[in-house]
Amino acid sequence: QVQVVESGGGLVQAGGSLRLSCVASGSIHTLSAMEWYRQPPGKSRELIASITAVGSTTYEDSVKGRFTISRDNSKNTGFLQMDSLKPEDTALYVCKVVDRITEPIVYDVDWWGKGTLVTVSS
Repeated sequence: QVQVVESGGGLVQAGGSLRLSCVASGSIHTLSAMEWYRQPPGKSRELIASITAVGSTTYEDSVKGRFTISRDNSKNTGFLQMDSLKPEDTALYVCKVVDRITEPIVYDVDWWGKGTLVTVSS
């Protein structure tokens, strides 16, 4: 089992910043991708940022240039720096980690956190 815990959410004014953290612990084999999703109230969950084990990143268009994903592999921790926040960024932010298992065959297992709530006031 792998546990994933997010933190760092809260209430912030438009234009402000927050830094979210995602810590993975437990029976980890090799963490490959770490991903951040968000789910606005009444809407479906969407992928907004991802980072591979070697640091390659991708972003959804609405957060590109404002959000920065990073990770500390030594601590099995991922981060999402969110700047220039807008009211439309209000959502539950959820982290997913991908654990790669190589024996007896190579396969990936996804583990999800419960999320941290971000509220941006206008």
